[in-house]
Amino acid sequence: MDKRWSLQGMTALVTGAASGIGYAIVEELASFGAIIHICDISETLLSQSLSEWEKKGFQVSGSICDVASRPDREKLMQTVSSLFDGKLNILVNNVGVIRGKPTTEYVAEDFSYHISTNLEPAFHFSQLSHLLLKASGFGSIVFMSSATGVVSVQCGSIYSLTKGALNQLTRNLACEWAKDGIRANAVAPNVVKTPLSQSVI
Repeated sequence: MDKRWSLQGMTALVTGAASGIGYAIVEELASFGAIIHICDISETLLSQSLSEWEKKGFQVSGSICDVASRPDREKLMQTVSSLFDGKLNILVNNVGVIRGKPTTEYVAEDFSYHISTNLEPAFHFSQLSHLLLKASGFGSIVFMSSATGVVSVQCGSIYSLTKGALNQLTRNLACEWAKDGIRANAVAPNVVKTPLSQSVI
């Protein structure tokens, strides 16, 4: 491996990582030597994924976490701080949900569901991780955005709204936290074939 790309000894938290895009992110980070903690709402998927990574020799641990729950988020970050001695190199705000509907068919609960899963946790996890990222000396936050946060789609306006908000949050934190040695970037893929995307493919 080219040492320029090594993440040996680096620590990372990846949210919603027991399946889909999050799972693939963990595979990549671990293959470059990172030590990773993940969270997922599914105990079954979490256990299965951790077992698979253990067989590959990856250093991955995990916690059950409902990211829509503020107490769960705070508990998770306490765990991460304890595991990594108060330092975190990489935060990947990956978790996300989508309900693809025409705008006129959305109800209040749909709006709350998207905001409380796609947007609020990413903001709060970034807040909670700030001191840990700063302590590492070179922290990096990656937000999982979407092409739909930039261009229009036929259905899924609330989902697109949350991704557009993540794009702006990325810009803000990149400028605001640069002085602390923390970078912020957003990745904006189009539709990726995962269990989550089956309803819209």
